[in-house]
Amino acid sequence: MNILGVSNFCQDSAACLVRDGRIIGVAQEERFTRKKHDLDFPVHAINWCLKEAKINVNDLDYVVFYDKPFINFDRVIETSLTYAPSGIKQFIQSMPLWLKQKLWIPEIIQEKLGYSGKVFFCGHQESHAASAFYPSPFTEAAFLIIDDVGEWETASFGVAKENSLEVGHFLKFPHSLGRLYSAFTYYIGFGVNSDGHKLMDISSYGQPRYVDVIFEKLVDVKEDGSFKLNMEYFGYCNELCMTNWKFERLFGAPPREPEMKITQKEMDLAASIQRVIEEIILKMVRHVYKVTEQKNLCLAGEMALNCVSNGRILREGPFRNIWIQPASGDAGGALGAALLIWYKYLKNKRVVDEKKDFQQCSLLGPSYDDANIADFLKQNNIPAKKLNSAELPLIIANRIEEGNVIGWFQGRMEFGPRALGSRSIIADVRNLQIQTKINLKIKYRESFHPFALTVIIEQVSNWFDLDRGSPYGLFSAQLKEDKKIIVSGALQLTSGLDNIKIECLLIPTVRRIDYSTRVQTINREDNPLYYDTINEFFKKTGCPVIINTSFNVRGEPLVCTPEDAFKCFMRTEIDYLVMGSYLLDKRKQATAAKVDTWKQYFNSIKIMEGIKTDKTVLKKFGLIMASCFILVSLIMSLKHNNTAPLAAVTSLCLILVMFIAPGSLKYIYIIWMKLAFILSWINTRLLLCIIFYLILYPIGLFMRLFNIDLLERRFIPANASYWKPKETREFSASDYQKRF
Repeated sequence: MNILGVSNFCQDSAACLVRDGRIIGVAQEERFTRKKHDLDFPVHAINWCLKEAKINVNDLDYVVFYDKPFINFDRVIETSLTYAPSGIKQFIQSMPLWLKQKLWIPEIIQEKLGYSGKVFFCGHQESHAASAFYPSPFTEAAFLIIDDVGEWETASFGVAKENSLEVGHFLKFPHSLGRLYSAFTYYIGFGVNSDGHKLMDISSYGQPRYVDVIFEKLVDVKEDGSFKLNMEYFGYCNELCMTNWKFERLFGAPPREPEMKITQKEMDLAASIQRVIEEIILKMVRHVYKVTEQKNLCLAGEMALNCVSNGRILREGPFRNIWIQPASGDAGGALGAALLIWYKYLKNKRVVDEKKDFQQCSLLGPSYDDANIADFLKQNNIPAKKLNSAELPLIIANRIEEGNVIGWFQGRMEFGPRALGSRSIIADVRNLQIQTKINLKIKYRESFHPFALTVIIEQVSNWFDLDRGSPYGLFSAQLKEDKKIIVSGALQLTSGLDNIKIECLLIPTVRRIDYSTRVQTINREDNPLYYDTINEFFKKTGCPVIINTSFNVRGEPLVCTPEDAFKCFMRTEIDYLVMGSYLLDKRKQATAAKVDTWKQYFNSIKIMEGIKTDKTVLKKFGLIMASCFILVSLIMSLKHNNTAPLAAVTSLCLILVMFIAPGSLKYIYIIWMKLAFILSWINTRLLLCIIFYLILYPIGLFMRLFNIDLLERRFIPANASYWKPKETREFSASDYQKRF
């Protein structure tokens, strides 16, 4: 039985194909379109899933979407009502996408895929919970989902056993831990949907000076981890930014502009919100443990990617075992939705051993064998040396020891935001100069970023304060005492980024003040070639750890194809590229001039974003324009206008260009589409303004008159908890056939 899971129109759209309970393939759309966090319908990802499963769309038994769009729409409308008239900005911005796409999921799936069957719908938090529990090794477990927002819920927890799963309690929008974190991400000057990890990284260079202010002014937290935000300080419900003037006044300045110098204040704010988030999550975890009485915990949702808080859950939390979905964001919803249909809807039996999970190391995307790579190299006349599998690990270990940075392209692509040894950039963790080189000359990002590390599983407890495997790199851990220099007294550096200068004894690229870092463990059974390479490095140097960062540059998704890998290799100062059995030496490449630079590439992407200019589109445009000119010439000839021949000649020229050189119409088409977009933009906003002020605004005023608050924004100090119990009723399979 083939089940297709789909997530899109929020961020990181993805598709997943599950056959008889086994994950055949899952991938994010961004990897194919090369558009970071692509939210469009994942047609490329779906086509790849079908190809990987060797089926066509008619072989699909179920297609399932990862949330309930009508409930999401209800939230958008009620938010606009509550904040009227100031909510008009959000209303105008969000409505076109809803009216054009988000309310028509089945129709879009049927149109894009040629699918004629029913489309099923799962709850957003339920999809996250399914993605966390069903691939885990546990027979039963508690789950905790801490997200941005999905439908109305922003966090939830419950219990899953065998093939059943029930959400027990939830927190309601607009009170969201993800939005609180995003507000500080925005205020500090990073991208809201893409740079949360930067805030986490830079928090280690600051002091948590603003913790008391945040708890006093911005968030009311109960002992069970439930909370409400003081919405007077946030703008995400009624403005086009995360914070407002009151937030700025509280912290004494407007948001930092992107690319401006990061000051001690930004670092202290980052440290403060990171500490607040950790304390709230720890309270949540302890409450979930108390309520569910489970020994195992599964995590998902955007905040489950915060490896620093995960590390504290592991060290300080009450649960014996923890499993975290590697693709905890919305992309993971596609996987969760597909598994939810297989297990809960179809009631298939689930067999686990309490040891090994079913995520397959999250290496679930496209792969390219030596034959594919050889064809690419030959077609593009790229010099490369083929190595046999026995010599490759030793040769690469030697190159790493020599101080080279290696692009590593092997096997199936990772699912989720983390590189796990398939699409990675690897280097010597002992080399103090590596951080600057990778951050500034390869990744083109800020210099403060620390690196994730990969360590062979047998050595992890000798080097880090970690007593278990971490195959997905989702926990932070400290270095062992004998592997670091303790800086004390007058030598202690406490001024922000000056702490970068603190050197660890054996692996100086660990930059956090507390000597912690994100750790991935590698088992030979899971990834033999990657393991063998690190093990050879260990034999030569006595260090079983290497740098592992994602194979991409700033603003670009993880590389997917050999072409993507080669372009990234040539645009940056990566020294060697290993693709399959082939080794490429940068010094021997004669094609550097043929590959555009990183800046040229992203400038062109920005200009062309959203406008397709392939030959088929241009031919169609030429045909339409020629037809228009022919029609105009006919009308003119009826009026005996002497300009009719000119229109006829123009239409004839367009027809010739359309067939001979359609590419020459490219810029005419772009200008035409831009003008059409502007006119459409004006008309749409005029109509939405009329709807808002004639319908929503009067209703909002009436609600305010009678003190009706649909979003329940007010703090209630007398309440012991803000958790809301989920409605409990008999499971009904028909629920999955509804959009609400």
